Amino acid sequence: MDVKFVTSVSVIAADPASSRKLYVDALALPLKRLDGEYYATEELGGCNHFGVWPLTQAAQACFGTSAWPKEHPVPQVSIEFELETAEAMGAAVRELEAKGFTLLHGAKTEPWGQIVARLLTIEGAIVGLSYAPSLHK
Repeated sequence: MDVKFVTSVSVIAADPASSRKLYVDALALPLKRLDGEYYATEELGGCNHFGVWPLTQAAQACFGTSAWPKEHPVPQVSIEFELETAEAMGAAVRELEAKGFTLLHGAKTEPWGQIVARLLTIEGAIVGLSYAPSLHK
């Protein structure tokens, strides 16, 4: 597996409006509404994408339902690592599974074109392997 850079970091918020009080109101980060209660920016130096991701949207992305399953720890953060090519996703997923990791979902293409596979770490973080075409110019 050849990780090129961090694709994105998002805090996962059970109460997105309250979380934005820190990130938008106090820290004055340039977060903009992207989808529902999801606010993010690609204008923060050192990070391709930073967001406040509602827990309901994280559950939808990982499990296809708006409720986070009780049998899984509630995540606090999402970190995605970028691979060099879309073709590298299959091999990377197989490598993780061969090393004993259970994925929340295999590689899937999001509506905006990003391919992502995710797992939940023992620390309660969602870790994704990603290929986002918009980041490869």
